[in-house]
Amino acid sequence: MSKYTISVKGLSVSYDKKRVLTNIYLEIEAGKIYGVIGPNGAGKSTLFKAILGLIEINTGSVLINNEPIQNHRKKVVYVPQKTDVDWHFPATVFDIVLMGRYPHKKIFSRINKMDREITINALKEVGMEHFRDRQIGELSGGQQQRVFLARALCQGANIFLLDEPFVGVDITTEEKIIKILKRLAKEGKTLLVVHHDLSSVERYFDNVILLNQRLIAYGEMASTFTKNNIAKAYGGQLPILHKTGMIE
Repeated sequence: MSKYTISVKGLSVSYDKKRVLTNIYLEIEAGKIYGVIGPNGAGKSTLFKAILGLIEINTGSVLINNEPIQNHRKKVVYVPQKTDVDWHFPATVFDIVLMGRYPHKKIFSRINKMDREITINALKEVGMEHFRDRQIGELSGGQQQRVFLARALCQGANIFLLDEPFVGVDITTEEKIIKILKRLAKEGKTLLVVHHDLSSVERYFDNVILLNQRLIAYGEMASTFTKNNIAKAYGGQLPILHKTGMIE
């Protein structure tokens, strides 16, 4: 299996003439889970959209295996924030997860038996197979997040970008999601996760990216997720975070 890396070089992005990201350099390796950490407005979601090629960038480049993302679109999957989803959309759980197969289909080609089997297996992996006929808006927050993770699994991607997947979910769902993400990392997938709960960062991620419109620090947990770097990212407004994950 090919391993997918992400190279971000000199990335700067502005919205309405206001700079959101400035001169970001990152080398994201396969087989690791990266926690993308920073305060509100730090540019975390903007970084994802730039990687996905969904927004115009001012300067710099984003390459997947040294090529534009357009060459690898099928192998990149995005799980958005819950606030970006229309929960009233008249689709069942099965329909939503099945959408993960569409990038692999040619124009006018039909969904086949294999696509449906892959969809069912993805639902089973996240524990949502018994909800396949429910409308997506009828589910709890944790169940909805599991469904969108199932859609990502259904796509068979090599790069996973998850924007705050643990917000509004129960502890059972959170544990199930992180277990799946760690399995994907062991399989050589590339994973970036926007996360806001600092107390679980050390348990969940291999590496961290600390952002606040510019890159504060990134790399392995021990050398990057430090009190000094956290204070720089959050403007010194956060309480002290101990290595045990406890905050005072």
